[in-house]
Amino acid sequence: MARTTYSPQFKAKLVLEVLQGEKELEAIAHENGINPNMLRNWKREFLDKASTVFEDPAKEEKEAKREERRLKKESDQMLKTIGQLTLERDFLQGCFRRSGLPVPQLGEEK
Repeated sequence: MARTTYSPQFKAKLVLEVLQGEKELEAIAHENGINPNMLRNWKREFLDKASTVFEDPAKEEKEAKREERRLKKESDQMLKTIGQLTLERDFLQGCFRRSGLPVPQLGEEK
């Protein structure tokens, strides 16, 4: 049996009917051929997310950009540190080679 998907507009229409209180939830579900529990879930989701309608999308965008800048700065700092450590390692390996000593290997058991 294929699963039926309902449009957001259809869901909102039915939830608003339920919230108006002119008909019982079960009656609205029966008229539209859906399970009452599904309509209850839609209603709960609708009410849970209702406050987001009044949120400022620009504020979310600013927060996202601020977080992106912070992560970029952190990433740049890590790359700078990696570059510095690579230079230091290469320099020390060169010193060992010039002195004729074996170059220590990372992860080597002693």
